Amino acid sequence: MSQPFILAIDEGTTNAKAIAVNQSGEVLAKGSVGLELTHPHPGWAEQDPEQIWRATVAAIEQCVVALEPDLLAGIAISNQRESVLVWDRKTGAALTPLVSWQCRRSEAICEQVGQKPEAQQVKALTGSVIDPLFPASKIRWLLNHIDNGTERALRGELCAGTVDSWLVWKLSNGKQFVTDASNASRYQLFNINRFAWDPLLLDLYQIPMQCLPKVVASSGERGLTQGLSFVADGVPILAQAGDSHAALYGQGGFNPGVVKATYGTGSSLMVRIEQAPKHDFGVSTTVAWDDGKPSLAMEGNITHTGSAIKFISKILGILDIDTLSQLAWSVEDTNGVFFVPALAGLGAPHWDVKARGLITGLTDAVTPAHIARAAFESVAYQVADLLFAMEASAEISLYELSVDGGPTQNRQLMQFQADLLQKRIVKRDVVEVSALGAAFLAGKALGWWPDAASLSKLLPASEVITPNPNMIHIHNNYKSWKRAVQRTRFQANDGEV
Repeated sequence: MSQPFILAIDEGTTNAKAIAVNQSGEVLAKGSVGLELTHPHPGWAEQDPEQIWRATVAAIEQCVVALEPDLLAGIAISNQRESVLVWDRKTGAALTPLVSWQCRRSEAICEQVGQKPEAQQVKALTGSVIDPLFPASKIRWLLNHIDNGTERALRGELCAGTVDSWLVWKLSNGKQFVTDASNASRYQLFNINRFAWDPLLLDLYQIPMQCLPKVVASSGERGLTQGLSFVADGVPILAQAGDSHAALYGQGGFNPGVVKATYGTGSSLMVRIEQAPKHDFGVSTTVAWDDGKPSLAMEGNITHTGSAIKFISKILGILDIDTLSQLAWSVEDTNGVFFVPALAGLGAPHWDVKARGLITGLTDAVTPAHIARAAFESVAYQVADLLFAMEASAEISLYELSVDGGPTQNRQLMQFQADLLQKRIVKRDVVEVSALGAAFLAGKALGWWPDAASLSKLLPASEVITPNPNMIHIHNNYKSWKRAVQRTRFQANDGEV
């Protein structure tokens, strides 16, 4: 039976994906195309915006090839956050690479901004600390490296936007330059108390408002498709959300108390909250989404989790991750080895751009299996650091973690995570949870699912992983992990080993 469907795009760091979702919340079809991330200098990370667009088109074509095009009801977008580019407003040509959220090229700009008196207000206005992760310093860097960049931005000739803005621009044939509230809140130029670009922040980073996208709700029409070979003209573009926000929505985060952890190249923990945290333990406050009612969330971002495993795979010469996993879990523990993947500094909750990665605890009894296991365990330890900081910041107890992303398919890793946290892990039976969350937002705009109750009925089935009791050795290992983290900071900042 023919069914209307929503096309949901999930543009990530390593893949561009597309899924088709019907009114019952079922995924009818999928498409996925890989992306390349390059590192032209130490600490730099970037991608080709045009390659991202081509990969997105190919993923969409894979997804819709067997579906009836006339039944496409709307398009939704979830995207890697904080990655930003600049393009020419008249020609639509990208003038810069997409500077990845992982990139640290703007560290010097952050240091300069941090010395200004107004910098003390950044956390209160944006919910986040000054860091190269966020687009503000990246945009400043890009404008500095375009001929007459600031002057052209002031004249409205340039567009500086995150991936969602780039995709909407492409889908609408340059008619719409917009971002949603969730993505805007990651720029470090957006006032999360007023839900608007903030003049003080724009002045702090010397970024003209004329080059920034219009901020719209996460759910609702923001333009129509035009001039595309793979989709008819006039299809409404109905939703935008950062991938972590969309994943929280897809995990049922519109209901109280749901904490989600997205495991990918990096990782993000997020929980919707009713008010700002009481304390500051390195956790950010952000916009969750605007689906008719703006909501806040508490979250933290870890730079290297899945990419940390890939790093060790290259070091060991075992490029197949499944083979690396088998090796890692073939031993009972790491034999005292800890790998802290501060490969481009430390993100939340430590926020130390000068920290550098290390492998510690090496003895002549250590084997490649121990180092491989340390790589997988480093993912769980970093998530624990962040979750415990969230609990302390908001003075709350979080009893359950709802997880998504590629590394969650590793059952041993998820069991280790549950044992370490001593909390239940809920793993939804869908890989593309960010795309599904974006589809939910689009469906709400269509009136398919008008409230939380109707959306809750669509949530995928889940597997529950319960912690093993009496894990005192893991607790002791976690203390050793924290000492190893401190060494990454001392080594870089104080000259200690």
